[in-house]
Amino acid sequence: MSREPLLKVEDLRVHFEVGGATLRAVDGVDFEVFPGETLALVGESGCGKSTLARALVGLNPISSGRAQLHGEPITGISRQAQRRHRSELQLIFQDPYASLNPRFTVAETLGEPLLLHGKATRQNVDAKVCELLSQVGLDAELRQRYSHEFSGGQRQRISIARALAVEPRLLLCDEVTSALDVSIQAQILDLLRSVQQRRGLSYLFITHDLGVVRYIAHRVAVMYVGQIVELRDTESLFEAPAHPYTKALLRSIPRVAALAGERKPLAGEVPSAARPPSGCRFHPRCPQAFERCSQESPQLYRLAASSAADPVPVPGGLSRCFLNE
Repeated sequence: MSREPLLKVEDLRVHFEVGGATLRAVDGVDFEVFPGETLALVGESGCGKSTLARALVGLNPISSGRAQLHGEPITGISRQAQRRHRSELQLIFQDPYASLNPRFTVAETLGEPLLLHGKATRQNVDAKVCELLSQVGLDAELRQRYSHEFSGGQRQRISIARALAVEPRLLLCDEVTSALDVSIQAQILDLLRSVQQRRGLSYLFITHDLGVVRYIAHRVAVMYVGQIVELRDTESLFEAPAHPYTKALLRSIPRVAALAGERKPLAGEVPSAARPPSGCRFHPRCPQAFERCSQESPQLYRLAASSAADPVPVPGGLSRCFLNE
């Protein structure tokens, strides 16, 4: 895996004015995605995950900060410049029932981006559509059908094929399995892994399901009220979480908690991004909070890999917690 990032996000902020208050949906986010990597972005509903993804493709306005795709800016640029990057950065939406045009056949749904981005001609577009359907495990004979004639899992395969049509380098997968049955989720995850291996794609995989994260992601960024509070490689995060919020999320998963011998759902509600708590945003719900937590906002501290002799080794990573200072 290359050490030069494909996507680099620096101090990105997405704020909205709502009823006279500033909603800080994304509030100073930094991360990188490397070629061939899957970075999972996890957190409870309302933490800013989907807002961030939509901002990266230009669907939400960015208040400040910047993002670069292979060293070139994709934020704060003209619409004409954005179009040049659109084929390299594609968003797959959560709801396969709402993301496909019901008036288009599958052939039209896939053919339109192929023609628009110069990936096919009128003479070979049908062959290209058949090839895309084959890559996502669908029969080419289905291409003259409409989206309402397919199941949820088949529709999501069509959505993936549509994103692949323009030969992207990075896919933003926004809760792409959450609307599907568990058995279908596994099929879609296997498809995404297979496509990644064949094409060398990178994924920013947005989800609230930590079970899915462990299966598909190389690294994990945990979000809470618009900020990243922990960024680790996947195995380190599951084996030795550093931030109290991450620990609480893991304890709330039945199968993970069973291995640890306890299950303790996270208490309290996610605070509003329009009125975030002072200091550490997690401190009102944190069982380890102390006085400083309510007064100062912690930065992202780098975690040093501890020695094998330590009773609880903590591999390297980043954590926004004074306990990891």
